[in-house]
Amino acid sequence: MPSLKDLRLRIKSVKNTQQITKTMKTVAAAKMVRAREACENARPYTDRLGQVIAGLNANLSGQDAPLLLQGREEVKTVRLIAFGSDRGLCGGMNTNLARRAEQLIKAWEAEGKQVQIVTVGRKINDLLKSGNREKIVQSYNDMMKEISYTLAAQIGARMVEDFEAELCDEVFILYSFSLNVMKQDPTLRSIIPFKAEENITTTDAAREYEPSESAILDVILPKNVNQQILSAMLETYSSEQGARMTAMDSATRNAGDMIKRLTVDYNRSRQAQITKELIEIISGAEAV
Repeated sequence: MPSLKDLRLRIKSVKNTQQITKTMKTVAAAKMVRAREACENARPYTDRLGQVIAGLNANLSGQDAPLLLQGREEVKTVRLIAFGSDRGLCGGMNTNLARRAEQLIKAWEAEGKQVQIVTVGRKINDLLKSGNREKIVQSYNDMMKEISYTLAAQIGARMVEDFEAELCDEVFILYSFSLNVMKQDPTLRSIIPFKAEENITTTDAAREYEPSESAILDVILPKNVNQQILSAMLETYSSEQGARMTAMDSATRNAGDMIKRLTVDYNRSRQAQITKELIEIISGAEAV
């Protein structure tokens, strides 16, 4: 049985850990509030941009549609942009994303397609490279802490360039969407080519545009790619903070339970030691 000193040190250590996890929970909660606000501010613009593109697409004939909209007839290479966190201690969020990515990779390869992977986030890169190192063509680490449209545009521009250079035929994003504080859902979305059926067609289809629908799409389709990537980064960061808050709350409660158990063990050991000392004193007195 551990000595009283060992138990005291263990209780002190667990209390220190509990204080750390409690602080991390508070910090994650504050960051999550700001992250969710950023997501809510970005969603209307993202949704409206998709509706405008869908409206423009309704007025186009197939031959006039830009390549970013109509795509290629034969898809040989699929590129998956997997978003995750740069830091750990956020529950199973990254593991769930990696598991979903593995499922998608196997499904695409079963269709005879070549798969390329782009990772955004250190943890998702570490998880995926163990079995798919040769498939990872680009990695972006330490970017999730300072999310901006500039960073999203940097990634988006590379994706558009590679698509136009025929290095890939389709581009999907896989990110974590926060359904609530307790649950984060891995979400897949196609960003190249644009999938009109995934968006609501508005009355924009009945309007006339200048200079032309095709010319406008040439400008806003790359911007849509950037915006989709930005939205994925914001949603993943919000999910990360929610998952970390939940994980740290659970860790704090577990530490509290451990402290209670250790305290009971300490009191029992102390009582047993006191009883032993009393018996020794009484036995000594009787011997005299």
